[in-house]
Amino acid sequence: MTAQKVCSVDELSPASARRVVLDGVAIAVVRDSEGAVHAIGDTCTHGDISLSEGFVEDDGLECWAHGSKFSLTTGAPLNLPAYEPVPVFAVEVLDGQVYIDPSVRLAV
Repeated sequence: MTAQKVCSVDELSPASARRVVLDGVAIAVVRDSEGAVHAIGDTCTHGDISLSEGFVEDDGLECWAHGSKFSLTTGAPLNLPAYEPVPVFAVEVLDGQVYIDPSVRLAV
C-alpha cells in the first residue's frame, strides 16, 4: 500500500487534530504546537472515543471524555485511565501536503 494525501499542512492549525479514515482505519492527524505533523489511531483505548475531538498539549493528544493523554510519537498512554497504546502511523509532508500510509505502523 502507498501513502495517501489527507490534507495540506495549512489546513491543520497548530495544536489541533482532525479525523481521517484511510482504508477503514480511523486516524487522528495532529499538528503539534511546534508545527510537526503526527498520525495516531483516532480511537481512545479506554472509552472508544474519537481522539481527534480532544486537546493537543505538548507531545500528546488528550481524550476529551476521560482525560487520557497519548504520546504523539509512541502512542503510549501518558496517564490513566487508559493503559493500552494507540497505533502510530508513518506520516510524510511533501510540498506542503500531508501523506499517511495506514499500512505502515511505527508503533503498536
